[in-house]
Amino acid sequence: SVSTYRTPLNMSWQAYVDDQLLGSGHIKQAVIIGHDGNAWAASAGFALKAGEGTKLVSGFKDPASVLSAGIMINGVKYLAIRADADSIYGKKGATGVICVKTAQAVLIGIYDESIQPGPATNVVEKLADYLKESGF
Repeated sequence: SVSTYRTPLNMSWQAYVDDQLLGSGHIKQAVIIGHDGNAWAASAGFALKAGEGTKLVSGFKDPASVLSAGIMINGVKYLAIRADADSIYGKKGATGVICVKTAQAVLIGIYDESIQPGPATNVVEKLADYLKESGF
């Protein structure tokens, strides 16, 4: 059933956002979306604008377009500093976004100027690795 896919290892997608991403202290806002671009869970007050999710998902198939055009997340345009089939990273000033694709989802984490990019990236990439190992 669909609910089985949305609660891997007895943890809800919202718990992944709240406990693993925001709870790390290295991510300020986060959303987990499906490959259809629809949000499965998000931090309070954070939502992708219409079309942003599907455009981001398609960017994993065409990283060159992401590198040239940048990425829009929650109405903010980020300069793409890395884009490949698994990860897309963007920066805007001292803030940034980390997007990592798994078999069924895309994790999106935002960090602000008070957070170093390295630890923020590690948090999102490690959760994505865990979900990939779990088949999600």
